Amino acid sequence: MAQFTLPKNSTINQSAGRKYPAAAGAKKVQTFKVYRYDPDTGENPRVDSYEVDMSQCGPMVLDALIKIKNEIDPTLTFRRSCREGICGSCAMNIDGTNTLACIKGCDEVKGDVKIYPLPHMPVVKDLVPDMTHFYAQLASVEPWLKTDSPAPTRERLQSEEDRAKLDGLYECILCACCSTSCPSYWWNGDRYLGPAILLQAYRYIIDSRDEATGERLDQLEDPFKLYRCHTIMNCTKTCPKGLNPAKAIAETKKMLVERRT
Repeated sequence: MAQFTLPKNSTINQSAGRKYPAAAGAKKVQTFKVYRYDPDTGENPRVDSYEVDMSQCGPMVLDALIKIKNEIDPTLTFRRSCREGICGSCAMNIDGTNTLACIKGCDEVKGDVKIYPLPHMPVVKDLVPDMTHFYAQLASVEPWLKTDSPAPTRERLQSEEDRAKLDGLYECILCACCSTSCPSYWWNGDRYLGPAILLQAYRYIIDSRDEATGERLDQLEDPFKLYRCHTIMNCTKTCPKGLNPAKAIAETKKMLVERRT
């Protein structure tokens, strides 16, 4: 299982985990082992076990979490919004893999469903990671079109070929599943931008309507921002949208090399 950022001087207290058995007469029981941490209590993190009657629950892991919160333990905390794999809010580590709880089927997991927050991010509470640093890194690559030419009357046009270059890039929902699965980001997250942010950077570098390509490449010409990527490919394997951040990073490196020659 991936590693997680725990509160300072703390460990997961396995013995302190609480167990919530299913009600008598439950027909189809599945156990969910969920990471719990409440900073207000001052206690070490623990793992609680919840038995859920899946005959009375939706098929996705998010459905089970909502049922747990609504009917078993209202103190459980997690993020969620669209429930359709669009917003990225419910990104978490399920059965050892970073994914979205709303598109992960409970029947895809054999045995107990183990649920943890995204790896190597500070935990605000339970399954809620602190995304402050991640969003600051996103802002640093200025993810918007930058132009110097006069604004057109209606819109900036681009050919169908140029528009097709954005496929596989614009679909990123910034869930952070890829970045938090990357060992290089675990150890160098303070300076390495990580797969999600580098994919966003490349999306604007390659956009024919953007007029700051040179400036964007200059900003990435850094031993840590870009070149900490060692092509481990965890990012591509775990992306819930089926995108390829590793390819975007490789293409950015290629553009920097070609610019030098």
